[in-house]
Amino acid sequence: MKKIVVILLLSIFLTGCGNSKKANSLEDVIRENNYIVLDVRTSEEYREGHVEGSLNIPYDEIDENIDLDKSKTILVYCRSGNRSGIAYDTLKSLGYDVMDLGSFDSITLEKE
Repeated sequence: MKKIVVILLLSIFLTGCGNSKKANSLEDVIRENNYIVLDVRTSEEYREGHVEGSLNIPYDEIDENIDLDKSKTILVYCRSGNRSGIAYDTLKSLGYDVMDLGSFDSITLEKE
């Protein structure tokens, strides 16, 4: 009986140590309403249309000086998905929780 309890406690400890605050899907992130939408296209592209409420920081301006709330998930997109992939890698390396939404045309979030 003692072995079973030890095995049970060990399995709970090992599986329960993950970061339960991280969402596993875009739907979870949206439902939790704890995110920032980041458009990494040029300011000209942004002015032509963007996701409602998004911030515009071109991908090549994202560096260690960027100051976004690290308690929020960063949802990043661009025109085709290439620049958002680069921004994703950069933001991840800076310690942000990031999701790459890919191309602007494929995003189903509200646009302006």
